[in-house]
Amino acid sequence: QVQLVESGGGSVQAGGSLRLSCAASGSGFSINTMGWYRQAPGKQRELVAAITSGGSTNYADFVKGRFTISRDNAKNTVYLQMNSLKPEDTAVYLCTVGTKVLHWGQGTQVTVSS
Repeated sequence: QVQLVESGGGSVQAGGSLRLSCAASGSGFSINTMGWYRQAPGKQRELVAAITSGGSTNYADFVKGRFTISRDNAKNTVYLQMNSLKPEDTAVYLCTVGTKVLHWGQGTQVTVSS
């Protein structure tokens, strides 16, 4: 059983920064790809960024140059550094951790005001 605990969401003004963290705990698992999705009210869930166990990254076009995903394999933790935030980044951000199945975090709210 894998448990995910997210932290770091909050409210900021446009142009500000936030750093999200997601720590995986449990036993007997090996983590492959880790990532972040987001879902805004009335919109579909969308991939924000992902990082493989080897450190290769993939970003959605709408966050390239502003967000950075990273991971600490020793801590089973994935991070999302979000800079130059825009009001349209407002959403619930959910982390994902891939083992033999895909595990989802509970989500953390990010609100960006203009």
